[in-house]
Amino acid sequence: MYTVIGSPNSRAFRVIWMLEEIEQPYVLNPVKAGSTEAKAINPSGKVPALLVDDVVITDSSAIMTFLADRHDALTYPAGTIERAHQDAYLHRINDEIDAVLWMAARHSFVLPEDKRVADVKPSLKWEFERNINRLMQDMAGPFLMGDKVTVPDLVLTHCGGWAISAGFPMENDAFKAYAKRVRASKGFERAQSTR
Repeated sequence: MYTVIGSPNSRAFRVIWMLEEIEQPYVLNPVKAGSTEAKAINPSGKVPALLVDDVVITDSSAIMTFLADRHDALTYPAGTIERAHQDAYLHRINDEIDAVLWMAARHSFVLPEDKRVADVKPSLKWEFERNINRLMQDMAGPFLMGDKVTVPDLVLTHCGGWAISAGFPMENDAFKAYAKRVRASKGFERAQSTR
């Protein structure tokens, strides 16, 4: 049994979705980022965290990779060329999509008001759209790695939902169709019910 620490309206949703996809039981402790409860688990106050056998794992990508490897699901085997490509997609999404969204969030409500730079947001929206367009051009099939849904697909699709809620452009029809394919699973439907 796993314990997911974090609100489903945060990056914890990715971990919940992953667990639903691989049909593993878990308990949800929906603490908010920055709360006293979150800081007791992760001194930075960031969520999600995953409690496994009294050990805490932090960072949604690290947690999802751990679960994928542990349950041999939504991944290619470590040490294979396919896994190297899969990991490259995951790092690229974190660098070029997630980081852009996080920077916009920081300058919208995370940073103290006197540290926010509202003028950065149009640049971030442009960068996001450019990076989505490039990712869609590089896709190997209906999913990032071809015919198989992998961890990066869940992360990218989650970022797409985050972008929509943050008012980012979502003009790429290939991305819209892709995200619809990734979300067309019972695991996603079950994860949605936790929100």
